[in-house]
Amino acid sequence: MAETTIDKDPNKPVIPVMEREKLILNNRSYNWITERICGILENKQPAIWWILFLPSVLIAMIGVGGGLFYLVSTGVGVWGNSNRTMWGWPIVNFVFWIGIGHAGTLISAILFLTRQNWRTSINRAAEAMTIFAVCCAGIYPMFHVGRVWMVWFLAPIPNANAIWQNFKSPLLWDVFAVSTYFTISLIFWYLGMVPDLATIRDRCKPGLRRLLYGIFSLGWRGGNRQWSHYEVAYLLLAALSTPLVLSVHSVVSFDFATSVVPGWHTTIFPPYFVAGAVFGGFAMVLTIMIPARYIYGLHDMITMKHIENMSKIILLTGTIVGYAYLMELFVAFYSGAKYEGAAFFYRIAGPYWWAYLAMMSCNVLSPQVFWFKYCRENLWIVMAVCMCVNVGMWFERFVIIVTTLPRMWFPGDWKYYNPSWVDILTFVGTIGMFLTLFLLFLRFLPCINIAEVKWTLPQSDPHHDDKEALDDRGAESEAAYQHELQS
Repeated sequence: MAETTIDKDPNKPVIPVMEREKLILNNRSYNWITERICGILENKQPAIWWILFLPSVLIAMIGVGGGLFYLVSTGVGVWGNSNRTMWGWPIVNFVFWIGIGHAGTLISAILFLTRQNWRTSINRAAEAMTIFAVCCAGIYPMFHVGRVWMVWFLAPIPNANAIWQNFKSPLLWDVFAVSTYFTISLIFWYLGMVPDLATIRDRCKPGLRRLLYGIFSLGWRGGNRQWSHYEVAYLLLAALSTPLVLSVHSVVSFDFATSVVPGWHTTIFPPYFVAGAVFGGFAMVLTIMIPARYIYGLHDMITMKHIENMSKIILLTGTIVGYAYLMELFVAFYSGAKYEGAAFFYRIAGPYWWAYLAMMSCNVLSPQVFWFKYCRENLWIVMAVCMCVNVGMWFERFVIIVTTLPRMWFPGDWKYYNPSWVDILTFVGTIGMFLTLFLLFLRFLPCINIAEVKWTLPQSDPHHDDKEALDDRGAESEAAYQHELQS
């Protein structure tokens, strides 16, 4: 059939239509995307990977392995906790790691449901970060019970002692919320990898590697029936994961909000914790993806458009967190509640003033530079802000817990909390564990969703050829603002 063309009428006005900014630069083909992502797994790792991996493994073994072995063999008294500060660094670090894991589900589920195509280059790594962060977080409540071999009593199953859980306790709510979140996130992450695992399976030589990828790809062949079932299952899991983003950290905040402790008993905690978790999670995504982008040459797939969008989300959620901080202060002093006002006064002017200053500076002031486009497009500034946010979000949990419990009702009972060397060693070990798991993920699994990235290319549109052959009836395309020039 001959192509149909429509002659342009010179008397008709031309309507300028701005093109969409390209999410994949330099007109890359399907084959180039497959080769570049699979090449990370198939080729030898660069020297920087080994420089990061070996110290991370050593830190994880000494910190997590050695620290927890000493803890179990000696008792939880080796932590810095006391009768007054029964929650110290363990719960600080638990809430910190749980918050880190929120950006993965947000990027994958909520942005998928809203059809934000820019998520496709970063969702796989963000989902992996969620799984690894929850693994690090789960260590603390498990060992905080004292006798870790009794932790199975948290599960609502019959036992010989007729011990049943206190379902009125938000600490038990944590068990169900976090375990559900971890399970759904793991299934969501794995399901999204099935087509890519099949791609790697088909490229492998016969042997153990091909056998393992073949097992985990579940017999994927890429037929229409399989894609139809895959898209339905992925959509349902995304819809199921979306409420978890809001519910999990809300339940974590109930650990504090349902108490009668001054400074904790407030209704602002659930939205405040959720915004803070997304805030810290996006900062961690940028912290790990910007170096990976540089090391593996992923500039054409993880563009400045992705980095600027995440910077804007950090700015938005950081502003919400700053508003929550100020609202806490306003309510505490305007309410006239003596103990509530005293709790916040001691946070600002007490012996932990330095922690409160670090929290406000890192979480409220540092993201404000993202109002300026230059700062959102300068990777050094973006990395500096993200590191500040990572530090600030840890200090936020420290301020909430450690500046409250040691100074509660009776001045004669006030203490100054100091973490023990086991606290510090274990926390540093979880950082090493997180980096180890993420580096292994980069080595053995596709860090970018091959199938979904290809969907963002213009040639994926079934009407792409028609658009090139037919006139747009008076519309004239204008190039969009591109954050970086194509080579």
